Amino acid sequence: MQSVTRIFDFPLYQLENLPLEKAFTTKYNGQWVSISTQEYIKQYNLVSKGLLELGIQKNDKIAIISTTNRTEWNIIDMGILQTGAQNVPIYPTISATDYEYILNHSEATYCFVSDKEVLAKVKAIKENTQLKDVYSFDEIEGVKNWKELLKIGTTASNDQQLEDLKNSIQTNDLATIIYTSGTTGRPKGVMISHNNLISNVIDSAPRMPKSDGSTKSLSFLPVCHVFERMILYLYQYGSIQIYFAESLESISDNLKEIQPSIMTAVPRLYEKVYDKIYAKGRELTGIKKALFYWAADVGLKYEPFVDKGWYYSLQLKIARKLILSKWKEALGGNLDILVSGSAALQPRLARVFAAAEMPILEGYGLTETSPVISVNDIINKAFKIGTVGRPIPNVEVKIAEDGEILVKGPNVMLGYYKDPEKTKEVMTGDYFHTGDIGELDNDGFLKITDRKKEIFKTSGGKYIVPTLLENELKQSRFIDQIMVIGEGEKMPAAFIQINFDYVRDWCKIKGIPNMNTNLDLVNCPQVAERIQQEITLCNNKFGKWEQIKRFELTPDEWTIDGGHLTPTMKVKRKVVLEIYKDLFDKIYRKS
Repeated sequence: MQSVTRIFDFPLYQLENLPLEKAFTTKYNGQWVSISTQEYIKQYNLVSKGLLELGIQKNDKIAIISTTNRTEWNIIDMGILQTGAQNVPIYPTISATDYEYILNHSEATYCFVSDKEVLAKVKAIKENTQLKDVYSFDEIEGVKNWKELLKIGTTASNDQQLEDLKNSIQTNDLATIIYTSGTTGRPKGVMISHNNLISNVIDSAPRMPKSDGSTKSLSFLPVCHVFERMILYLYQYGSIQIYFAESLESISDNLKEIQPSIMTAVPRLYEKVYDKIYAKGRELTGIKKALFYWAADVGLKYEPFVDKGWYYSLQLKIARKLILSKWKEALGGNLDILVSGSAALQPRLARVFAAAEMPILEGYGLTETSPVISVNDIINKAFKIGTVGRPIPNVEVKIAEDGEILVKGPNVMLGYYKDPEKTKEVMTGDYFHTGDIGELDNDGFLKITDRKKEIFKTSGGKYIVPTLLENELKQSRFIDQIMVIGEGEKMPAAFIQINFDYVRDWCKIKGIPNMNTNLDLVNCPQVAERIQQEITLCNNKFGKWEQIKRFELTPDEWTIDGGHLTPTMKVKRKVVLEIYKDLFDKIYRKS
């Protein structure tokens, strides 16, 4: 049996154990196009041969920048890795200046881009880099297409050279450099080996469903991020069909078309799905509306693998039959497992989705840990809401005296590229310092309580844990995004981006006229008063020194393109502070 010691062994393992007719599927010009396991292997072998003909050598760096996930990304990835070169994936949404920094820091010699928009940004800085050439996935006039490598590979007589290179690649060799999205400062290049990712896949596999070859997944999180990339390797290892969503906006339609059994997402997306479902409920009338809200309330009391008595079981059975099953149907009808990472998942979402038989399994990890440290597990009945699950096998977690989570295991990175000093800062022996504060409960489940660097002191010397307040307030349907501020100031306060769609509907129900724009909503006294009610409700759960004393509503939606959020939807705290400096001054400098 094919053993997996290098990342490019995964497709061969699939071929030997359970080959797929539809290993990867992408939509082109309105048509879904699939390739088999056999064709996948054939194409990336040709890419490897083509790259060798271009002069690519072991340990060269090749960048990939793609706006969407697609089959080509995976073919190029394997093609690069087989030559002993390293794949440097880059977020498409960052600035051309950051492109230039990463391309130069990594010393990339070739770059693959998905489309005209990304190409324009690369072209703007290409002369300032070591790039020899750029290839595109889309057909773009005047630009070499990636398929040219297939043609070069077809005629190249370098099979033995490729075979020798593959045989020379060891499991602990560097496979990829992933640059952190960077909430502050320059991104760091995280060096990840073949074994880092392989061990993470194999150790995570027991918590994923077994596939008979017909199991489908939907992929849309950026594959340049280690979370989705590791998941794609996991799908390949488990012979799960991979379908790529057309875009974030098309996910709802793609779910109905594909009817997948599994998908991964960040909490922000699950929040949006839940809000859409709730919006449908608000449109109902009479008994249907009452039943909808009753079923939702039953779902919010759900606790996995806990016997809550016959009466609750009966209520849940009725709620599922009448209402909750329709939620699942709206998302394709087959979703059995959802995985969430990158940020804290609201417990109410975990409960109601699990009640609707679509459990969201929250996990935890970092780029530096390839990424999974722990994840909830419904297959083996190790699913506890409010936690990020138990650590996966072979990964050791311990809590330092100051509460910081330390991790040791085969998934811990090789270090930061060209930065041994920063590497030393985060390592104590074999233990990696995550920068997160957490605790292990009596059952071995890990709970994240805060980000060490984000805890701050007020001018009165009191410690504030912002994420505790933020996570509590984000459970309100009125609040979309929130950032607690107040470092060095006399009191905590907050910037809040309201849920514009929900609040606009609320205004209509309340008969508040002329709420046409986001600015109208932000300036509406009744809206501010309603948000204050949410703040008051939250404050009652915290000590007086922790309570949010003032807030300001921001007039625009916090987005990746706007600079408010990282590509994984985390708030860029320093950037948001700068964007809303006037609101900060209004809170703290007001006479």
